[in-house]
Amino acid sequence: MVEDLTQEEILQVLQNNSLGRLGLHDGNKTYVIPTNYVYDGKSILCHAVEGTKIHIMRQYPAVCFEVEEITDFTSWCSILAHGCYQELTEERDRYHAMKNFIDHRLHIKIPHSILETTRGANVPIKNNMERPIIYRIIITELTGKMERK
Repeated sequence: MVEDLTQEEILQVLQNNSLGRLGLHDGNKTYVIPTNYVYDGKSILCHAVEGTKIHIMRQYPAVCFEVEEITDFTSWCSILAHGCYQELTEERDRYHAMKNFIDHRLHIKIPHSILETTRGANVPIKNNMERPIIYRIIITELTGKMERK
């Protein structure tokens, strides 16, 4: 039987995962894009190189974000977050977002001295690599469903 997730269960799914699907619309077409993310307790943090996805969200900032955990066809949960795209342009915000992303992805704490050496750097990490666009999805609505055996 399909049931609603509690608010606590919804937040747990967001916290425990790092891959979701970003939904956006350009006025004509709807896109669903797999995206790495970190939930920081308030918003969903992501990064990308500048391209179609970023251009669309700058023009149409209303987005949705879906995360799911699937064991099998009768044991799953799925959450849907509606929100608003916000690009992080202040160096301090970018620094904290990337630190959060690195900490979550690697499950380790990066020494402050290492992070400090990259602060404010506009130099690409590798040749031909663009500086990433770092953004958050400010959550306006969270819902979730589950089915368990």
